[in-house]
Parts: sequence; structure tokens; C-alpha cells
Amino acid sequence: MKKLTSIFTLTLLLVKFSIAGEGMWIPLLLEQLNEPEMKSMGMRISAEDIYSINKSSLKDAILLFGRGCTAEIVSDQGLILTNHHCGYGQIQKHSSLEHDYLTTGFWAMDKSQELPNPGLSVTLLVRMEDVTRQVMEGITSEMTEKARAERIKLNIGAIEKAAIEGTTYNSRVKPFYYGNEFYLFITETFNDVRLVGAPPSNIGKFGGDTDNWMWPRHTGDFSMFRIYVDKNNQPANYSPDNVPYKPKSHLPISLKGVEKGDFTFVFGYPGKHPGIPAIVRHRNDHGYRKPTCHQAS
Repeated sequence: MKKLTSIFTLTLLLVKFSIAGEGMWIPLLLEQLNEPEMKSMGMRISAEDIYSINKSSLKDAILLFGRGCTAEIVSDQGLILTNHHCGYGQIQKHSSLEHDYLTTGFWAMDKSQELPNPGLSVTLLVRMEDVTRQVMEGITSEMTEKARAERIKLNIGAIEKAAIEGTTYNSRVKPFYYGNEFYLFITETFNDVRLVGAPPSNIGKFGGDTDNWMWPRHTGDFSMFRIYVDKNNQPANYSPDNVPYKPKSHLPISLKGVEKGDFTFVFGYPGKHPGIPAIVRHRNDHGYRKPTCHQAS
């Protein structure tokens, strides 16, 4: 199967693996904390190539699919790739006795045959920001825990509101490191997402959940969708007049495959912490191995 230049998974956030040469971080802190180590392990791109607010970067091609899956934009026409089990519910909704797409698979032969999915959305990270200082404004050591929590909640509400005023974005402040740091996430959500293709379930779900935790896997665990937007390239509800999304960045496909010792890093949205992107990296000295948790490749 064709392999993406990088592999993306759902991961557990901010956990240090016991396996040597592995670690996990949030994208905003890569340049500050992790870039030298990642480059020493074989990474050939910069931290800014992964996360940047000044130019297009890898973050502009990585999506939160639905409520807890990861997807990747793989073309300049808004085509996205995710796991088969992530698209399973939508494939099922479009299936009938006459057209059992779970059994036979589905492929749109052109864009007019792509199927809309009411209620399905994908979310793109616009930027992240350390807002710890703003969140902790007015907090004193004399406060009770209840008063402290109320002040933090009030501060977070003000930060989230101000961050997206005059935009169509969404905002959310999340605590990190047991509430010692707070980060603001600005996101953009797309609601017109159409089914493009999926293999039959005996390919896409081959091996079931047991095999999903093993490597190597002998399965075509993928499904494909496309983002549609209005004529100004802005998110819009479904309309026959919508057009394919033009992303700032998309992932090229590599046919070279992988070799023993290749550097690998994983960029995705953890199911345990929905909406928060994380990166895990490792150098594989023992042949290619699947990282922990689910994969879309």
C-alpha cells in the first residue's frame, strides 16, 4: 500500500514511553524543547515545517476527524484520509440492502458522486498559544480553592472570547501539567465533508480490534473523504454550490516505503484528549514497528 511520508495516529498525550528513544510533545514547544534531539535522530525537516503560524506547515494538513479520530489532507482538492473504523459510521449510514457499501466498498467515480454526511465535521488547528499568565491573573496564595477555580474559569472565558472576536474560528483553553500551564487552541471547523471511497469491510477491518494493536498489520484500514467549502474557501454548511477546499498544505505521497532505522514521527489527535494535537517520535532500530494506538496510513 502507498505510504505517506509521515504516519499519523491517535495517541495518548504527554506521556513518556519507557522504550528508549521515544517521547511525546505538543507542536508549539517543538522548536523550543525538542528540535535538536529529533534532528539528531534523523529528522530532516525543521520544527517550523511541522508547526508555524507564519507560513504553511504540517499542522495545516492534520485534522481532527469527527470527535476523536485523526485525518490527513492528501491533495490540494481537500481530499482527506483516515482510518476505516473512523469512517465506518458514515459508510454504514449510506448503505442499504441494494447498496451495501460495508460489504462491497464504495468509490465515487467523480466529485458529483461523493456523498454528504450531515453531522460529520473535521477540525483544523489554526494556532496555539501559552496563556498561563493571563489565566493566572488575580490569583493569590490567600485564595480558597473554590475562589481560585472560579477566577481561573472567569479568566479562561474572557481569553476564549477575545481570541476569536470578529472571526469564524473556535477557541478553547486547556490545562497542562496538572494545571500549572494553560494553552489556548484556535481551530477552524468544516461541516461539509463528503464520502469519497472506502474498501470493503473484509479489507478495511481485516483482523478486527485484536489485529489493530499488532504490527505488522495486513489490512487496508482506511477511508477517504473530501472537505467542501464556499466559493471564498470558507467553511460552510452543505450546499450543492460548495467547492473542494484549497488547503494551505497537504501531504505528498511517497512510494519509496520505509527502511530499517528510518526516523518516524507521529502527529495526531488523541482519543483521550479530543481536540489536542500531540507528536510522538522514535527512531526504529529494529525494523519498522507500529507506534502505540491507532494508525491512519
